[in-house]
Amino acid sequence: MWGLPALCAGLLLSGGAGVACLSPATVLNGLALGPCRRVRGIPYGPGPRRMLDVYTPRHAQTAPVAVFYYGGSWQEGGKALYRFVGAALAARGVVTIIPDYRLYPQTRFPGFLEDSAAAFAWARRHAPAYGGDPSRVFVMGHSAGAYNAAMLALDPAWLAAHGLSPHQHIAGVIGLAGPYDFLPLTSPALRAIFGAPEHLARTQPINFVSSLAPPAFLAAGKADTVVDPGNSRRLAARLAAAGGLVQLKLYPGLGHRRLAGALSPVLRGLGPVLADCLAFISHHHSQRSAA
Repeated sequence: MWGLPALCAGLLLSGGAGVACLSPATVLNGLALGPCRRVRGIPYGPGPRRMLDVYTPRHAQTAPVAVFYYGGSWQEGGKALYRFVGAALAARGVVTIIPDYRLYPQTRFPGFLEDSAAAFAWARRHAPAYGGDPSRVFVMGHSAGAYNAAMLALDPAWLAAHGLSPHQHIAGVIGLAGPYDFLPLTSPALRAIFGAPEHLARTQPINFVSSLAPPAFLAAGKADTVVDPGNSRRLAARLAAAGGLVQLKLYPGLGHRRLAGALSPVLRGLGPVLADCLAFISHHHSQRSAA
């Protein structure tokens, strides 16, 4: 019989197939206990998909803040599935905000980016009420959520709608297994989501790299067969060439789901993903404090 870590790893690999009434997120969230408080279902805009959850460390005061965007090919997902991420970060001193955002077919590009920007603006306005420092807000995401985070960090158009800029107001970006340079589109669903071929260049994060980009930590699993790790390599190279601060980490043996799963207590032994993310936040948190 599998032990619990092996069971969770198997679930993450299989997507839960063959395990009745038990999803990978259910297992990981069931073990997401820690010294933090969760406030659920806070609206940051109109409609049921513009709601967020806040995970607050105990006794937080001017703590760093991370806005985490989940993946799901811009077609599925929900903030409740990522309680293990919020709890893991908050237990280590990071005020963590996980928003829902509109998905296809309710919206197409750029609707999910507009929502992501609105959630970030909410985080800056309300961070002090949860013990967070509004001058030290990071964007973070996995898969499609890493795309959302990267677009907010690199293309100033989305935050400009809220009177903000990536260079001034994003402390850093953490991308886990993100698609940043994924043309041409081969999926009919992605073609519907991102629109006409002549406009696709504006959908790619790599095309917005500049010397003003916030510091970046880009991570991927070497065994990822869902999102090519080359996306992270190419974006890291482009950022470095532009003179940006970027750290690239490729984890041996980790696939797409396991990279995110490694943030949870039960799968943390798969790789130091959480430790590396926290080290990045701590370093750039202290850098901004010194400035």
